[in-house]
Amino acid sequence: MSKDNPGKPLPLSCASVPSVVAMMLDQLDPRAGDDILEIGAGTGYNAALLAELVDRGSVTTVDIYSDVALHARTRLNATRYEHVTVIERDGLLGAPENAPYDGIIATVGVWDIPTIWWNQLKDGGRLVLPLRWRGQTRSVALTRNGDQLVSDGMELCGFVPIIGQHGEKTSPLNTDDTIRVHYDQDQDVDPDGLAATVQTGKPALEMPSAQRVGGEEPFDGVWLRATAGDDRVCRLEVTPQALEQELLRRPAIPVRSPAIVEDNFLAYLTITREGTHAERPFRLGAAAYGPQAEELARDLVAHIDAWGSDRLAVPRMTVAPAGCASTAGHVIAKPESRITLTY
Repeated sequence: MSKDNPGKPLPLSCASVPSVVAMMLDQLDPRAGDDILEIGAGTGYNAALLAELVDRGSVTTVDIYSDVALHARTRLNATRYEHVTVIERDGLLGAPENAPYDGIIATVGVWDIPTIWWNQLKDGGRLVLPLRWRGQTRSVALTRNGDQLVSDGMELCGFVPIIGQHGEKTSPLNTDDTIRVHYDQDQDVDPDGLAATVQTGKPALEMPSAQRVGGEEPFDGVWLRATAGDDRVCRLEVTPQALEQELLRRPAIPVRSPAIVEDNFLAYLTITREGTHAERPFRLGAAAYGPQAEELARDLVAHIDAWGSDRLAVPRMTVAPAGCASTAGHVIAKPESRITLTY
């Protein structure tokens, strides 16, 4: 159910917008003769596109919901794609009966990479998935190289989360539940203490960065840069009601602003209009609460300025199974995988 729209159910399955479909298929790069596994059948449209691209290869699509799988099967049959295999099953289990695969594509948000998928992917095969970490989601293109998956691209996106993974937590920061923090299960967050800090009524400490942006200029790379070396990064959500009441000032993107949380201290990304620069009239900065507000604000500003030094830089993601030694660098540990981001 939706917190902002009581009584309105959230979607359990949906079709991606065409631009995202095209972007993810480009990341997967399927070739004629490939065997492909899709996690999340949706309407069957993506599976049909895959069938066209692999030609004499094979496509298997899996969905946990019987009605979704039946609808996909019906639509595929009606459009002469009877050769696509549709399986009603928990997507986390994959489809071992048709493995190994040259490519696996997930069309649902994935918090951790199941070892089962890894075992069903050929060495040299491609895995494309909307991976969720530290409050953000990126469509990551990975290639299997022995006991590692190595990325060659990632794009910002958003997807309905897969059923069965519970690595993300959400906690309200006020009694009206109009300010929320979203964080991973391994992060040290004190929700009650953090809520008390935010509700003290004291104004936030504000600190500007050296970075300006234009009205249409993306700055989501700040979040990506911060997660490469800081385990405290999470997502702050501020509803329109909280904005109207000015409970928090100038969050960069109210529904999903990157933030740093440590115990009961909070710093979040802000954006302020300054009329002194025609092309880039907005300045990025940090607002922070708690006794360590200045330290957290300074850390967030450092992440902003690091992003600003090379705004187009994309990190390389290396993933190893949880039981294997990780590569050198800062590691994001999940139950079935170890993730490293390097610039």
